[in-house]
Amino acid sequence: MAISDVKEYAHLTDADVEAIGHELDAIRREIEAARGEKDARYVRNTIRFQRTLEAVGRTTMLASNNRVAWWAGSAMLGVSKIVENMELGHNVMHGQWDWMNDPEIHSTSWEWDNTGPSEHWKQTHNYIHHKYTNVLGMDDDIGYGLIRVTRDRKWTPFNAGNLVYNTLLMLLFEYGVAVQHLELGKVAKGRVSKEETRRKLAEVGEKVGKQMLKDYALTPAVSSLSPAASFRKTLTANLMANVIRNVWTNAVIFCGHFPDGAEKFTRHDLKDETQGQWYLRQMLGSANFEAGPALAFMSGNLCYQIEHHVFPDLPSNRLAEISVKVRALCEKYDLPYTTGSFPAQYAKSWRTIAKLSLPDKFLKATADDAPETASERRFGGNTTAVVDPATGRRKGLLSAIAESKSGRGLRARFGRR
Repeated sequence: MAISDVKEYAHLTDADVEAIGHELDAIRREIEAARGEKDARYVRNTIRFQRTLEAVGRTTMLASNNRVAWWAGSAMLGVSKIVENMELGHNVMHGQWDWMNDPEIHSTSWEWDNTGPSEHWKQTHNYIHHKYTNVLGMDDDIGYGLIRVTRDRKWTPFNAGNLVYNTLLMLLFEYGVAVQHLELGKVAKGRVSKEETRRKLAEVGEKVGKQMLKDYALTPAVSSLSPAASFRKTLTANLMANVIRNVWTNAVIFCGHFPDGAEKFTRHDLKDETQGQWYLRQMLGSANFEAGPALAFMSGNLCYQIEHHVFPDLPSNRLAEISVKVRALCEKYDLPYTTGSFPAQYAKSWRTIAKLSLPDKFLKATADDAPETASERRFGGNTTAVVDPATGRRKGLLSAIAESKSGRGLRARFGRR
C-alpha cells in the first residue's frame, strides 16, 4: 500500500500533525469570515452565464440543418453542461453557497443536469468519497469498481480491459455517476436488501428518464418546428453536448485522483484518525493541475483538487487564494504538493491505467516503488524525522521522495524485485 501509516510515513510528529490541523483551521476561519457580496455576485453571474449560454445554444439549434449551426450549438450546449455540472452543480451540492441562505443556490434544493439524482451523488461523493478519500475498500472512486488503478488490487483477467472500460466510462460518465450509488457489486453479493435496491433503481430510472426526455425528445421536437432544423439533427447535437461534458468531466476528475503522487491508503489509516490526520490524508491523496482563470472556471476550480479536498464546502472561487497558503504549509512541513500541467497529469492517469491492465509479472516496479506510489517501504523503512543541520528545518516526505527519485540509495536499500 502506498501509505500504511500516514504520520510516521510523512516523518511528522503528533505535534506536527496537530499544528498542521490548527493552521488549516485558521485558513478556514479566515475565508469564512471574508465571504460576502463579491462571492455571491460570482455565483449569481455564473448562473446567468450558464443559462444564457444554454438559451443561445438552444436557439442556434433552430438552424440545426446547417452544419456550422449544428457544431456551434453543440459546442455551446456542451460548455453550458460543463459549467452547470462542475462550477455549479458539484459545488452548490457541496454546500459551498449555503451561507447565502438563498433557496435557489442551496445544497438541499439544487438538482443538476445529470442522469444521477443529486441525493444519490451527495451520498456517494460528499460523504463516502470525501470522508474515505483513496482508502482501498472504502472509496468507490478508486477505479469506480471497473478500473484497476493501484497495484494493491490483485490483477484478474477482467483488468485486461482497463483501457476499454475507461474509454466507455469517459464517454458515458453521467451514467457511471447514476449507477455508482446502486452499489451493484454489493447487490450481486446479497449485501443490499432488495427493497433498497428497488427504491434506488426507481429513483435512478426516474432521473434518467427525465434527462433523456429533455435531451432526446422534447428539445428536438421543439427545434423541428423550425423549417431550418430537424428532430434528428437536434437530437444528435444534444448527444454530442453530453459527450463533450462527459469526456471533460472525466478528464478533470481523473487528473485530481490518479496521476503520480495521489496516494492510496488502507483502512488501518482510519483507526482513531484525528482532524489533523484527515487533513493530511486529503493533502497526500489528491493532485492539482496548473490552470489560468479560464481553465480553472471550466474545471469547476477542481484544478485545486487538494484545496477542495481539504475544504470541500468553501466557495470554489476562493480556492486559488487558499492554494497559496496550502502550498506554503506543505513547504513548511516538507510535504509534497502534487501538481503539473493538465496534459501531463491526464497522461499520467492513462499511463497508470494502461500499465495496470497487465499482470504484475509484466511490470518492473512494485506497489512500493512504482512511479504512481510512494510507499514507506520505498525509503528502506526510514520513517523517522530528520532535522536538516543547515537550515534547522524538519526533513520530511518531500525530501525523501526527491532523494529516492535521484536514485540515491534506492536500489541499494530497496532493490528491484
